[in-house]
Amino acid sequence: MTIVVTGATGHLGRLAIESLIAKGVPASEIVGLGRQTDKIADLGVTAKHAAYEDRAGLKAAFEGADKVLFISGSEVGQRIEQHRNVVDAAKEANVGLLVYTSAPKADTTDLKLAGEHKATEQMIKDSGIPYVILRNSWYVENYSVQQAIEHGMFGAAGEGRISVAPRADYAEAAAAVLTTEGHEGKVYELGGEAVTLSELAAEIARQSGKPVTYTDLGEEKYREMLVGVGLPEAAAAVYADADRAASTGALFVPRDDLEALLGRPATPVSESIAAALKA
Repeated sequence: MTIVVTGATGHLGRLAIESLIAKGVPASEIVGLGRQTDKIADLGVTAKHAAYEDRAGLKAAFEGADKVLFISGSEVGQRIEQHRNVVDAAKEANVGLLVYTSAPKADTTDLKLAGEHKATEQMIKDSGIPYVILRNSWYVENYSVQQAIEHGMFGAAGEGRISVAPRADYAEAAAAVLTTEGHEGKVYELGGEAVTLSELAAEIARQSGKPVTYTDLGEEKYREMLVGVGLPEAAAAVYADADRAASTGALFVPRDDLEALLGRPATPVSESIAAALKA
């Protein structure tokens, strides 16, 4: 069996490979694709340079693959064309199963960030390739504990509950899908512990002993703040919109699917914060 992991040199991709190996998949049966292959050289897998713009390179890398973990691209605004290259290459290479990392409630949410995911999900379904959709909610790492301690927390999520889990949980869930049967055609909504940003700030304060608070700015002022600290206008608008959507429940996802795939409880937020403080 050969499993290909795209985006393997990013945080989630590397963790997915580590989870596959931990579940008993020989490193010799794993191919990691990415732009900086030196980042996974220590894992013992076959590392290949491949960008989402390179359809021919992707097809060559997918040849003979039984399963592909398709980690969504990070370049918002460019992902539909990039993802089309991945899907077309997988189809041409006769990949046996395509497992895609999507966004929460991608087919129904008004979250701007989900638009490209919704389009990609439809591409995959239309392709005829056997698939599994993993709709990952927010990574707890999206919130920097150190920055919160130094500057406080700011956003526009109000008292909306956001289901967060560490990347390692989502990676382990993906590895479970790739190494067990019965997942084809399923869409999993994956989320961990649900917290408000006020609660997250309070937990960071409790563990660090520092006065950490959350300040809700509203969508427009939050966007302006993000631009002010250096984010491009388009990116700031997307992030501010994510908080706006979170305030109405768009990022709340029950734990059931994630915990079923993990076979254990999702990692508590308190543990993630403790790990970040030790790092």
